[in-house]
Amino acid sequence: MGTTTATRTDEEIQRDILEELRWDARVQPNEIGVMVKDGVVTLTGWVDNYTKKWVAERAAHRVRGVAAVANQIEIRLSTTAERTDTDIAAAAKQALEHAELVPEQKIEVTVSGGLVTLKGEVEWQYQRIEAERAVRSLAGVRGVTNLIMVKARPQLSPEEVKRRIEQGLIRSAETDAKQITVEVVGQKVVLEGTVRSWAEKAEAERIAWTMPGVTSVENRIVIVPMF
Repeated sequence: MGTTTATRTDEEIQRDILEELRWDARVQPNEIGVMVKDGVVTLTGWVDNYTKKWVAERAAHRVRGVAAVANQIEIRLSTTAERTDTDIAAAAKQALEHAELVPEQKIEVTVSGGLVTLKGEVEWQYQRIEAERAVRSLAGVRGVTNLIMVKARPQLSPEEVKRRIEQGLIRSAETDAKQITVEVVGQKVVLEGTVRSWAEKAEAERIAWTMPGVTSVENRIVIVPMF
């Protein structure tokens, strides 16, 4: 018996994003406007901190059928939340010092107009992610640009990295391993194929980043929404 597939309508995607926002206590759904055209989501409205803007974007990406997200949400800080760039930079450095998984001495922090830029080199992707998480919720922050590079030491052969990633894709309940191909060139991983959602694409990339020695992941996977 054949399998029936269909593209989700913009109305269905919009409804599910709004529902996703209702389930996240960190953001109020009435703060966010959601428009969808051909699977491309535009988020509008205003919030009082950067975390809410980030949470709304992640919520939209989790919905099946979303091809891309344009985040036009504005951040309007309350008077008490306003801080100088100097204060934010000092708070960011302190936050990184207290983040146990982050080698803070290897990370540079620059703040301009409330926008935090992180630079430096770490050995693991989880350290890069944790550094961004540490500064994202600080008072006064309007955005975070993460330019931290992963410079891991090669520990496995490309063939072994490829084999382990493919095994990880098979083990994951969130990915259809048969639809994803893995190529490893030196310390770079290239992912190709088709998946049903942004979340599935992100999960494949997360698995690739867990491999020792991987310094970059090029995610060419295409999202083809299906029922």
